[in-house]
Amino acid sequence: MKAKREFRNRDDTEVAVLDALVDRQDGMTVFELRSHVAVGIDDLEDALAALKDDGLIEADDDGERMLIKPDDQVVPEPGDEDTEESFFDELRDRLGL
Repeated sequence: MKAKREFRNRDDTEVAVLDALVDRQDGMTVFELRSHVAVGIDDLEDALAALKDDGLIEADDDGERMLIKPDDQVVPEPGDEDTEESFFDELRDRLGL
């Protein structure tokens, strides 16, 4: 599952983080995120900081580990087909436009 369309015009790393978190809404550790988003730790930290500043993610410390979760506004409603990329969206992404 992907983040809502209105949140897909961000930095590529931020979008990848949001998509990974939306796919696993129960939360992910930084290490789990790093394995799903193929970027260096500095880029990941920058993306997490930007998303946190914009209120798009939240951190939950359950006492054992810190889990990062997507904010509810990022998660599409079940059956919301508007979040799927159209052919033109995918083509634009591949061309880097």
